[in-house]
Amino acid sequence: MQWLEILDALESGQTRSAAPDSNGQWEANLEVKQAILTAFREGQLVEGPGFVDKHNLLPQNFARSRGVRLVPGGSAVRRGAYVAPGVIIMPPSYINIGAYVDEGTMVDSHVLVGSCAQVGKRVHLSAAVQLGGVLEPVGQNPVIIEDDAFLGAGVVVVEGIKVGRRAVLAPGVCLTRSVPVFDAVNERQLDPGEDIPEGAVVVPGTRPISNKNAWAKEMGLMLSAPIIIKYRDERSDTSLVLEEALR
Repeated sequence: MQWLEILDALESGQTRSAAPDSNGQWEANLEVKQAILTAFREGQLVEGPGFVDKHNLLPQNFARSRGVRLVPGGSAVRRGAYVAPGVIIMPPSYINIGAYVDEGTMVDSHVLVGSCAQVGKRVHLSAAVQLGGVLEPVGQNPVIIEDDAFLGAGVVVVEGIKVGRRAVLAPGVCLTRSVPVFDAVNERQLDPGEDIPEGAVVVPGTRPISNKNAWAKEMGLMLSAPIIIKYRDERSDTSLVLEEALR
């Protein structure tokens, strides 16, 4: 397909910039990634009311028939992103090219869904959540948030981290490939870049700076260390029922 057809297929949900294979392992779609990069190269700058952008990547327009509630106040969904029926987008938020936001998801105020990020069904992205985007290298997987995950206010997920189904990230959690995650339930440190397990409840934590730095140790300095403090049970599920009141 040509890049224009691929952008159309992305917007309709017929194709995705990344998807799970038959074994459930996510893989980037190289053809889609390259089509997006081609669209950027071939786009010409045009002026609009208060903006300048590529003529072929302008924000989408929404009709009632799409079943998406886009609340007024400065949000935008860029060309080539898919937003499923039942999604709510609160202002101001931004969903970038190649992103996929599935049915029933809440996108709260000041949320960024970066390029090619994949968000599952019934996910709650609380205020100021940031999901990093990736276009290059084309083979790199994007951020993936699987079904029924709950991300608290100010959560940051970048560098292709995958958050498993039904996981809960407490406000302020920051997940990158360079910051280790500790599983206090199973008493282990997750491997670099390892997925956040299904149903994990992750809270912000700290760890001491290496003993090799005597001054830092003397000052009591600490580094960030997200901690899996528990796995979801019926009580933690009940606390998330609030979301339904917003729909």
